[in-house]
Amino acid sequence: MTEPIFADGTVRWPKSGRRMGLGLMVPIAEASHFGGTPRFADMLEMTRIAADVGFDIAWFADHLAFELPPETEVRGVWDCWTVMGGLAAATERIGIGTLVACTGFRNPGVIAKMAEAIDEISGGRFVLGLGAGWHEPEYEMFGFPFDHRVGRFEEAIGIIAPMLREGRADLAGRFFSATGAVNQPRGPRPSGLPILVGTTGPRMLRLTARHADAWNTVWHKDPAAVVPLMEQVDGACRDVGRDPATLVRTAGGNIAMPGYLGRRADPIEGEPEQMAETLAGFRALGLDHFVCGLDPCTPATIERFARVIELLDAAG
Repeated sequence: MTEPIFADGTVRWPKSGRRMGLGLMVPIAEASHFGGTPRFADMLEMTRIAADVGFDIAWFADHLAFELPPETEVRGVWDCWTVMGGLAAATERIGIGTLVACTGFRNPGVIAKMAEAIDEISGGRFVLGLGAGWHEPEYEMFGFPFDHRVGRFEEAIGIIAPMLREGRADLAGRFFSATGAVNQPRGPRPSGLPILVGTTGPRMLRLTARHADAWNTVWHKDPAAVVPLMEQVDGACRDVGRDPATLVRTAGGNIAMPGYLGRRADPIEGEPEQMAETLAGFRALGLDHFVCGLDPCTPATIERFARVIELLDAAG
């Protein structure tokens, strides 16, 4: 198992000033929870405001296009890696991460190199979230194979993790290979940046326990839904011989803000006090981080959500 902690024994995860850090899902697609098409200037403004109101990490989805029934029009998506590079250079405090990068879209060694570069640009604020992908139409559009996604993911993370942590990878796989592949130069964290995996499947959970620093599950409105999933994560850690306490736990939920567009389904609803109470319920589970999918997500709604953050912090 690739070591999931730094040499000094600390868990590889960005520190937060609160018991449960908070993340914001920044809109990056057409007709998304932003409303219209978010331009780079919009995403930069939202990310800066998110930092100002107390969010710890700005998260970005990795998609190429959406074709979701009953919609009849294809919805485009900005390339998250290019956007994150620009935001990393234009911000100073807030973390930046993928939720999650699809290992089916790119060579895993290239993913590691891209992640290292963004960590360098950001000064050590990047979190690499990884997943096996799920939206078949975009695979078909761009000519990527949709089969054996977990098998492909297993080989991909088997290259990405050692490249980021040890600077080198060797793997002769069925789908991917690396022959003395080097990750040089190294960014500000030569012992490795955090790797998060978003999943609930048994095989993927074991891969998470074997390779990742953090686990994520989304989108939930009730803390009770996360409890059995965390138990499965504990079991996966034990299966691979890992102490469950060394794996960071994160979750996420959609949140209905005034003017709710319905783009983010099954949201947490209510007045700020009720929203803060629900988030406190997730915090009580021992989660280290919670990703907020505001709908709509605009500069105004992020500023309005500051009241929820204030109440949550005041409650402990």
